[in-house]
Amino acid sequence: MRVTTVFRFAAIAAIVGLSALGAAAQDQGSDDVAAAARKAREQAKNAPAPKKVITNDDIPAPKTAGPAADANGTKPAEGVPGAADDKSADNDPKSEAYWRKKFGTARDKLATAEKELDVMQRELDKDQVQYYTDPQKALMQQHDRTDINDKTAKIDEKKKEIESLKQQLTDMEDDLRKAGGDPGWAR
Repeated sequence: MRVTTVFRFAAIAAIVGLSALGAAAQDQGSDDVAAAARKAREQAKNAPAPKKVITNDDIPAPKTAGPAADANGTKPAEGVPGAADDKSADNDPKSEAYWRKKFGTARDKLATAEKELDVMQRELDKDQVQYYTDPQKALMQQHDRTDINDKTAKIDEKKKEIESLKQQLTDMEDDLRKAGGDPGWAR
């Protein structure tokens, strides 16, 4: 019995000794953290301020109240044949701006039509796979598929519209070639 008492006493002494070491280590660790925090604050105070980054939002837009000046800073004279503004250049069938604007508009229409066709086809695919839990609705859909037929007809119309827009682009390329324009203006 005495041996077990000695072992108990030794175990209690070891636990008390280890807890005292742990407390001392913890105090030293908190001092290290506090010192590191003080050092970081001092470095932040001494660090230079970040430089300002200038973006397009910081630069004011140029004012275009009158005729624009050329590279030399001179404004074009009014009434001079070569001093036409941008709007008349857009309407001149021999100018690059006219053809680029015309082709850009046509391509935008074509892209919009193709996106609409894609959405219509997705909706049709969804409706063809749709399952109705109501037996009356399911039975009616087996015999009367008007919603699917309507969407199919709209898709066919959209495909015809896309084909006509593509044909218009081809015709415009021929018109550009006949007008003597650069084929690169169609891009």
